[in-house]
Amino acid sequence: MRDGHTTAPPDASLNHSAARAVDLVKVYGAGDTAVRALDGVTVAFPRAEFSAIMGPSGSGKSTLMHCMAGLDSITSGQVFVGDTDLSSLDDRHLTELRRDHVGFVFQAYNLVPTLNAIENITLPMAIAGRPPDQAWVDRVVDAIGLRDRLKHRPDELSGGQQQRVAAARALASRPEIVFADEPTGNLDSRSSAEVLAFLRRSVDELGQTIVMVTHDASAAGYADRAIFLADGRVVGELTDPTVERVLDQMKKLDTSG
Repeated sequence: MRDGHTTAPPDASLNHSAARAVDLVKVYGAGDTAVRALDGVTVAFPRAEFSAIMGPSGSGKSTLMHCMAGLDSITSGQVFVGDTDLSSLDDRHLTELRRDHVGFVFQAYNLVPTLNAIENITLPMAIAGRPPDQAWVDRVVDAIGLRDRLKHRPDELSGGQQQRVAAARALASRPEIVFADEPTGNLDSRSSAEVLAFLRRSVDELGQTIVMVTHDASAAGYADRAIFLADGRVVGELTDPTVERVLDQMKKLDTSG
């Protein structure tokens, strides 16, 4: 729970980190056109914690998430998921790690229109050829609050319901960590609150680890902490962020730029 919760420092041991980066650098292009998207980022994401990554447009927040999730290669430094150094993996083992240990939630729901909600939730395990842990899936379904809609196809669900199904799909395989990239970006305020409340419950009740990229101060208010990036560097952090404190920090970043 968030009350009395303290944030682990960036050098937290691997036993306490679901994922971490050490001196992470990501450069796009070369020569005069090179862009240093991440410039020596060291950050840890403790287990069973909800972290928000924030910053101005172009600050590197989505790049950080993509590198942490193994979706993008890094230029230098290290990225760990659990105790596994992603740079030590070949393409096949990196694919297996993403499949078995990492969950993803994006702005687009990416649900299969011909499958109902429960079929979409369990689809990754069906593709992997392994049976779902039914007890765990039941817990996720109860947390999502859509048990009476499990037989409905995506076009029979609201946007908020579809995104909750997408989030449940990310959690259904019990991953080490779930990365969410602007998960409420396409939703109205009520649907956003539904999705964010589910992500919050998944941490508090299911012990999941969530890392969310967002530009929305209200969304960051659901997190245990907010990490702020500017020009590819970590420039601030708030524990138990509130909307007001997040807006104040973002204002400082805007004026300092």
